[in-house]
Amino acid sequence: MGLYANIILDISHEKIDHPFSYRIPDFLQEQIQPGVGVLVPFGKGDKVRTGYVLEVTDQCAYEESRIKEIQGLSQTVAVEEKLVRLAAWMKEQYGSTMIAALKTVLPVKRKLEHKQKRTVVAALPPEDLESAYLECVRKHQTARARVLAELIQYEQIPYELVIGKLHVSKATLEALAGKGFLSIESETAYRNPGKSQAKPEEKKILSKNQNGFVELVWQDYENHRYDTYLLHGITGSGKTEVYMELISRVVEQGRKVIMLIPEIALTFQTVMRFQKRFGDRVSFINSSLSEGEKYDQCERAKKGEIDIMIGPRSALFTPFSDIGLIVIDEEHESSYKSETMPRFQTVEVARQLASYHQASLILGSATPSLESYYKAKQKEYQLYTLQERMAGGALPEVHIVDLRKELKQGNRSIFSRKLKALIEDCLEKKEQILLFLNRRGYAGFVSCRMCGFTPKCPHCDVSLSLHGTGKLMCHYCGYETVYEKKCPECSAPYMIPFKAGTQQVEEAFRKEFAAFGDIPILRLDRDTTQKKDSYETILSAFAEEKAQVLIGTQMIVKGHDFKKVTLMGILAADLSLSMQDYRAGERTFQLLTQAAGRAGRGEYPGEVVIQTYQPDHYSIVKSAAQDYESFYQEEILYRQLAAYPPVAHLLSVQFVGKQEKACEICAGKVREVIKEFAFREKILLIGPVSGAYSKLKDQYRFSLTCKAKDREKLVAVKNKIEVWMKEQEKLECSIFFDFDPIHIF
Repeated sequence: MGLYANIILDISHEKIDHPFSYRIPDFLQEQIQPGVGVLVPFGKGDKVRTGYVLEVTDQCAYEESRIKEIQGLSQTVAVEEKLVRLAAWMKEQYGSTMIAALKTVLPVKRKLEHKQKRTVVAALPPEDLESAYLECVRKHQTARARVLAELIQYEQIPYELVIGKLHVSKATLEALAGKGFLSIESETAYRNPGKSQAKPEEKKILSKNQNGFVELVWQDYENHRYDTYLLHGITGSGKTEVYMELISRVVEQGRKVIMLIPEIALTFQTVMRFQKRFGDRVSFINSSLSEGEKYDQCERAKKGEIDIMIGPRSALFTPFSDIGLIVIDEEHESSYKSETMPRFQTVEVARQLASYHQASLILGSATPSLESYYKAKQKEYQLYTLQERMAGGALPEVHIVDLRKELKQGNRSIFSRKLKALIEDCLEKKEQILLFLNRRGYAGFVSCRMCGFTPKCPHCDVSLSLHGTGKLMCHYCGYETVYEKKCPECSAPYMIPFKAGTQQVEEAFRKEFAAFGDIPILRLDRDTTQKKDSYETILSAFAEEKAQVLIGTQMIVKGHDFKKVTLMGILAADLSLSMQDYRAGERTFQLLTQAAGRAGRGEYPGEVVIQTYQPDHYSIVKSAAQDYESFYQEEILYRQLAAYPPVAHLLSVQFVGKQEKACEICAGKVREVIKEFAFREKILLIGPVSGAYSKLKDQYRFSLTCKAKDREKLVAVKNKIEVWMKEQEKLECSIFFDFDPIHIF
């Protein structure tokens, strides 16, 4: 039986959804695999075109007589070849269609017109233009005279200036060009959203500890050993300076660098720092850019006009031809996990991409993900620690406030007495204050305001969520129980859902501290950052001390460096502990450690107040001490006992459809398909159960969870389900896969 390849041509179409089938000749059968560049005849004239193999199959969708044959391998290793190869790997590892994987990794394909920079240029020497000018004045051709007068003085003028400021028509310019007096020259002007306004800055001298990491990576690099490194540096330890030194060395060798950051809010500050060091050879890409700006950044990267690309996870797919280094800063952030098909984990994909390019990969964080730290402990990554702050300052003093005691002593304000006293002190001294509202995980969250008790699932050890039905439910296994306002632990009638937002915090702040007058306050959350550039505007205003207080959600705790901030108030610190998620303790530790690290980064010492109903929880105690190692030891023990990542792996098989019963039946059938294999391979099956949001946008949702120590066994489960899906004439619902999910479906 012959083999066929489904091939996409040139990767230049707007829609990447039309592959063509070609026969694989015998002499190429061992070399043809997904991602490989090939030469194929195309069209009526059989013009030879370059294409890329999407998949190899023994099935042909067309008549054998209509199938043409691959002529050979493409001699050029194009950027797209590596990206197509990466898409094929992602399809296999995460469960997706090839088209969805291609649309994820390939740059903007829509053909957009480039902006044209046009210039009006004198075509004659000044004395000849002078004669032409006088002739125009004599004939009262005032518009022509205005243009010629300017050209006599400047020789060339921007086209837009002539049309706009001199009020000269296009017809007038064409008439003058026709007489040979001037020419209109045009060149492509790429949109550059990151054009540098920053003054050049000399590189900082690294400490002995920082330089130790640089030399560790560089010695491996020069010996062609391209490894993965976990840089665990406390907040303010100067990880960015270390990145920049290594990036500088890689760029000097003519290779390219991708620098990933987790949040759109960090882009402006990060790009400014890099442009001070590297100038206009730095660009960035993120969701706030227009399609034209994104398209131009990809074109500039292909043409070699950029050395460094900065951005969130989508920047990983920048079409550089030769990547030497990939840096993932704040690698623990959940935003590095894609929530759309294919649901990939950026660190894993970055490792694969680095292997294609023979590039080094650096993961940096003050609070590494348990997955990365576990791999470092297993010697899969090289671990290096930065333990002192770059400026030499001490970590801030941290105060843990028990909100249960505050309530018992009559304080019903959202500001504890300790936080209130420190805020008043800062306001008097004109120092800046950050107030962090830890809203992550608040949806459906219920706890006792008197004793801090949070109801948990007896089977999964995760918090229960309050549903509109009035029941508390676990979305791992489907366990449910009745919701009552009376606390089962202390009998107080304070088992109530959390309701608060940054706007309410601002209102309460103004009321509480009205004696200080009209305090300038900024808010940074999803509501205040809807417009383009709103992040940058708010953060710049605060950095320039146009406001004394900044109130925000997670956005304000990640990577920002405000020298005048001496107080960080963390409101409702334990909200994230109550998420229905086995990662709740880890996320709480990360958030609080990052938040605490924002205070005292300048010459003034900092203080942090953590307000909580669970002051003895190890996540809160360890974050206050900035003690990652002891937190890890306690958290990994819990993961081992419960068989959760990173010591085991999860696969969430998700069913979405318009008919509730059809989804439920489909989920049941899939369980039957894999049940025997799961039993044989010791894979635990949980569910199917109704989703955390059982109905969303008129679509019903169910999930089936598979748990195993070996991830490859879960990939095999995914493959079995995909085979079953292809055998069905019609599926009544859509089926998706999510490996080691970040959020409960």
